[in-house]
Amino acid sequence: MERKRRGLTLKQRTNLTGYAMISPMAIGYILFMITPVVVMIYLSMTSYTLLKPPKFIGLDNYVKLFTNDPTFLDTAWNTVYFTLLFVPLNMLICLGLALLMYKNFKGVGFFRTILFTPYVTSMVAWAIVWKYLFQTDNGLINVVMGWFGLDPVNWLYNEKAAIPISVVVTLLKGLGMNTVIFISALMDVPQIYYEAASLDGAGSWSRFKNITLPMISQSIFLALILTIIGCFKVFAQIYVMSKGGPATSSYVFVYYIYVTAFRYFKFGYASAISTVLFLIILVLTAIQWAVRKKWVFYET
Repeated sequence: MERKRRGLTLKQRTNLTGYAMISPMAIGYILFMITPVVVMIYLSMTSYTLLKPPKFIGLDNYVKLFTNDPTFLDTAWNTVYFTLLFVPLNMLICLGLALLMYKNFKGVGFFRTILFTPYVTSMVAWAIVWKYLFQTDNGLINVVMGWFGLDPVNWLYNEKAAIPISVVVTLLKGLGMNTVIFISALMDVPQIYYEAASLDGAGSWSRFKNITLPMISQSIFLALILTIIGCFKVFAQIYVMSKGGPATSSYVFVYYIYVTAFRYFKFGYASAISTVLFLIILVLTAIQWAVRKKWVFYET
């Protein structure tokens, strides 16, 4: 009796092909995403200064963070303050600009390019330019104020102005991305809805509230998540413009992590701050994802 050689079935070959196709991404994700997070969580429970091997200390770093580290509390508040200022301004201005520029008119391509160009500019270079603009003695902003008889302002050395100035600089650079997202969403809204609403006598505000906002809510949701995450990761403009000062008035999470790790070489403590930041972003994203069904419209 001739023995039959059994090969792989079509389903098995299909599965193997699929696994082979996703394996580079899966391996990269495990190596460069999952593994660093696991190492970070482990180091957050150690005392580690690079000079000696990590010493396990349990939750001592976290206890110190929340009970005996006023700088961490200032950092948390500054980050939340930055987010509360930046997110509403960014979303409203970007949506307004998108409403102005989503239709085709003469020169619209030029205006879209001008708006998006700062986004692709290096944040370090952008922050350096604005640092010179906000200089006390020869900064362009104070020079212009002097033309109108106003006294110069110590913009970068004012504790109350440090975070708002960072918000303005970040806002002007980042308008392009969310505006492009909203423009794309607005262009995809079927015009038949507006025509039907006009026949029913709906005004401009009614059409915007009942048609435009629901139809672009998915894009608003995406932009909102990305913008909030970006606010909690802000660093370069703080480092270049104010170095976290005056005092700790513009310390944010990533800058505090940088200072703790690379200035004081407390890598275990810096890992604890990083873990807290990771959990905050995770929780905020999960909350937004959970409540999305109450305001995000999905066309069927």
